[in-house]
Amino acid sequence: MKRILITVCLFACFFSCSNDDMTTPEAQDSNFYALTVGNSWVYKNYRYDQNSETYEDTGVIDSVSIISKEDIEGNTYFKFRRLTTGNEDQITFCNPNGEHFENLREWEGNLVWSDGTVKFTNTDYSLRTLNENDWGNIVEQLLENTTILNVEAEDFACVNSERYVILPDGEQAPGLDRFYYADGIGLIYDSTSFVSSGIPVIVRRLDSYDIQ
Repeated sequence: MKRILITVCLFACFFSCSNDDMTTPEAQDSNFYALTVGNSWVYKNYRYDQNSETYEDTGVIDSVSIISKEDIEGNTYFKFRRLTTGNEDQITFCNPNGEHFENLREWEGNLVWSDGTVKFTNTDYSLRTLNENDWGNIVEQLLENTTILNVEAEDFACVNSERYVILPDGEQAPGLDRFYYADGIGLIYDSTSFVSSGIPVIVRRLDSYDIQ
C-alpha cells in the first residue's frame, strides 16, 4: 500500500462510480466551471523537497483549453485539451508530455465526464465513495466553507473538496488531496499524495488564465 496514489487510483473507478441521470436537463443558470469555448488555463507543477521542506517548480506546465462542443447522447459537452510540456524526465505524478482530451459538462452543480461520473461537485456535501478496495476506500467530500486561496494568477475565493482513503479498520489514512475551484474560473489548485504520507508530493497551481 505504501506507493498507492490516491489520484491515480481514481482513474480505475471512472466506470464504477454512480452515473448521473443523463436524461435530466442541464442547469444553465450559471457557469461555475467556466465552460465556454476559447477559455484557457495554464498550471505549473511543484514538487515537495524534503530537504528544504518547500515546493519547488518542476518546470512541468499543463496548458488547458476548451476547443469545441460535442453532442453526446443528447447532451452538450465541452471538449478540453490539455497540453503538457517540460516533463522530459517523466517526473512521477506529473502528467506525461503531450496532448490529452476529455469531454465535460455541468449538471446540477456537478462537473461530469461523458460517462456520467462526477469529477467535482459544488453542491453535494455528502461523503462520496469513489472506489472500493481491499486496502481501503477512496472517498471525497466537499467542504462547506469558502477559502481565499493565493496562487500565481491571483487570489481566488474557492470551494474545495478533500480526497482520502478510509482504511479497513475505519481509520483515515494520512494522505490527503485537495481540489479548489473558483466560481466562473474553474480549477485553481489540486494536489497528489501517497496514501501513507501527510504531505502532498505534487501540487498544481493556476499560473494564468483567459476567460471569455
